[in-house]
Amino acid sequence: MSFIEEMKKKASTSIKTIVLPEATDIRIIEAASIIKKEGFANIILLGNKEEIKKIAIDNSIDISNIEVINPIDSQKYEEYVNSFYELRKLKGIDYYKAKEIIKNPVYFGMMMVKMGDCDGLVSGAIHSTADTLRPALQILKTSQNTKLVSAFFVMVVPNCTYGENGTFVFSDCGLNPNPNAEELSEIAISSAKSFEQLTGKKANVAMLSFSTYGSAKSDSTEKVIEATNLVKEKMPNITIDGELQLDAAIIPEIANNKAPGSAVQGNANTLIFPNLDAGNIGYKLTQRLAKAEAYGPLCQGIAKPVNDLSRGCSSLDIVGVVAITAVQAQINQ
Repeated sequence: MSFIEEMKKKASTSIKTIVLPEATDIRIIEAASIIKKEGFANIILLGNKEEIKKIAIDNSIDISNIEVINPIDSQKYEEYVNSFYELRKLKGIDYYKAKEIIKNPVYFGMMMVKMGDCDGLVSGAIHSTADTLRPALQILKTSQNTKLVSAFFVMVVPNCTYGENGTFVFSDCGLNPNPNAEELSEIAISSAKSFEQLTGKKANVAMLSFSTYGSAKSDSTEKVIEATNLVKEKMPNITIDGELQLDAAIIPEIANNKAPGSAVQGNANTLIFPNLDAGNIGYKLTQRLAKAEAYGPLCQGIAKPVNDLSRGCSSLDIVGVVAITAVQAQINQ
């Protein structure tokens, strides 16, 4: 069974409600229809009802049994405005500004999650990562004991024996441009937790670099080494090694040569990139050249499940991210 089929199966054991605030995009409408048919989550679409229904009808997509809410017509609109105003008034938001902001479907959707009217949110098909995460951080805040919000991808590589039968977490690939050693250690800790929660398997974490065990030296390699040591101090139960080149991280035979005695032993399934340049390039190379499924950017460190999408996503990518979000909501409950 594939990773996403496993997510759908888990999601089906306790149905959660996920809100999609970009419902005028045909990919979102297609995904909502697929999810409804497969039955692993309840979906709420946000936006102008007539516009959304017209797009669905024009493209022969059945959304007749899916709830569609227009924020400004919702019975919850005033309640959400008042709650958002109370949250943000000390940040300079007055009541009238709050009324305008909550008309935005992404903000309205975040308030739905905040108030317990749905269990998670997926956005990003037409919005930037910043436009998805800004309202999440303003409204939902960070989860307890989390020092840094970061973003990861679940990568599922076909016909691959590396990682967890071709499944990896790549992090951070969507949010933090140039994390320092402390931040990189927090990304690694969160990513190990995310891998284990989603797959049920033990995380083997590789802190990636262009160097393995001092084969080259630079400020970048020193940062990775320091971050690795910080993780070992903070969370000694995590299996982690670094700095490692990618081949030494995922291929046992090369690990035996380049990194003898490595705790990871060439079996890494959670790959931590030294900066966003490397992470973003790495996931896109894997997606395009290896024809891998790429689910994300998925968020870790927010108080409730909120996940981003690549603006190049397909409707099936959205289905997969919704399944993951539903499973995260089960864990979060």
